[in-house]
Amino acid sequence: MTEPVDDPALVLRARAGDTTAFEQLVRRHSGPVYRIALRITAEPEAARDAAQEAFIIAWRRLREIRAEQAFAVWLSRVATTCALRAARPQSSWVDIETSLAAASPTGDPQQQLLAADLLAALKRALKRLTPQQRACWVLRELEGLSYDQIAEVIGSKPAAVRGRIHRARTRLAKELRPWR
Repeated sequence: MTEPVDDPALVLRARAGDTTAFEQLVRRHSGPVYRIALRITAEPEAARDAAQEAFIIAWRRLREIRAEQAFAVWLSRVATTCALRAARPQSSWVDIETSLAAASPTGDPQQQLLAADLLAALKRALKRLTPQQRACWVLRELEGLSYDQIAEVIGSKPAAVRGRIHRARTRLAKELRPWR
């Protein structure tokens, strides 16, 4: 049984033209890249396009990755940029049904109805965030990235990320006040 090859080794091999190494990177990171794109664009087709564009850009720009930089964070930045470009303000909800369902595993029909209503209210509230606020919120709350990682992903400063997340949380708290 062979040991899994880590991202830095695969990146080095891919830089040298090894397409199999890059295919391994794509397989390893396609789920998170698509998930980020879907949560930002809220449209499966747009998310697939953004994810595909992210991997094309990654292939073309592999040489830009610094040795100390994590490939996953760099790729998240590329994916976020592609998804923000594809996001349309009129249809900018975030698909978080899986996250919310995992938070309320009860089989009680009344609880399930309340969870579905809360999900609908959250989606409406997320539509009202700017794409940048939504991207920062998604990367922090759903993907678990640190402020520094988010800043690197979106090409901003950590203070700006904190501000966007604060404004997003404030707006969401206001919108979801009836659910407290």
